[in-house]
Amino acid sequence: MEIDLNKDTQSLINVVNRFFPGKVTVQFVGQLQSGYVRHDQAQVVQDGENIYIQVSDLSAPNYTASHELLHVLMTLRGFPQIFFSLTSGDEKLDEQLQIMGTELFDIVSHIVVVSEQRKHNLINENIEEMYLKGIKNTIRPEPEKLDNEMELRLLTLIDAHVFYGDTFDKKVRDILEKDYPVALKASDEIYKIITEKPTDSPFGLRRNVVKLFRAFDEQLKAWGLPALHNNDFTTVSSVLSERQLGLKVNQMFEIFHSDLHEMKTQRRAYVGFNKTDNQNSFVIPAPTGMEDSPAYFKKIYDKSVKELFKDLQMPYIIRK
Repeated sequence: MEIDLNKDTQSLINVVNRFFPGKVTVQFVGQLQSGYVRHDQAQVVQDGENIYIQVSDLSAPNYTASHELLHVLMTLRGFPQIFFSLTSGDEKLDEQLQIMGTELFDIVSHIVVVSEQRKHNLINENIEEMYLKGIKNTIRPEPEKLDNEMELRLLTLIDAHVFYGDTFDKKVRDILEKDYPVALKASDEIYKIITEKPTDSPFGLRRNVVKLFRAFDEQLKAWGLPALHNNDFTTVSSVLSERQLGLKVNQMFEIFHSDLHEMKTQRRAYVGFNKTDNQNSFVIPAPTGMEDSPAYFKKIYDKSVKELFKDLQMPYIIRK
């Protein structure tokens, strides 16, 4: 099947290519047309110097391709990223935590992505109907006794709030309330929390991601479900002013021993938490041999933030 992307999507590909040193292209994989849209219908594959946006469902190629392109553009333009440097030793559990951490991070990113798509007419009534079908295809109606699928229902409905924005009540509330009354009520509250302050800058994105990690866990606990602990498990890149970069590490961060291990070395991990929001901001493997002493950490605390991030090769964003 021959797919011709429209002018807006083509122009977005050109913009991304201006920011990326290699080449960014969109590829269509297979012939599937499910008739709905979901955010798992495309993936970004990096191969050496090139990035391929691989679209695996051709139901709405312009919507799906532009959505992924905007995620890539946000990273290239200096919005925070997330990293997974910790391991529980259980591969399956690590993978589940990474998937959920990424999904929650993406929900806040969608505040920027969806707004850009709407600006360029890449979301219309047809896409909105397909998005609703995607929700129905992702989550089953709530049973009378809450089950462990509440986590996925909550995630999906917060994202729906972001997607429909101001038109949520008018277009989909009644339909969603019928099948997901409990999850919808919780999603209303969490959506308020993450939109209280704007997501219009790298700093704003980071702040709202950290808030979402926390609010999501509180809701899971209220339902008697296990928390995800993304504030501890997921590293979110720091957004710092030039002044903060010059401060000593002990003025900005507290380093705690973790029960988890650092993924690359498999040694015990130490996690640096930002003192302002208590979010995992970097991970250090436990020192070995003679270095494993209080003097080692005193030395780290005495470094400037900029020096430490350079030593750790930890990306950060300068707050303008």
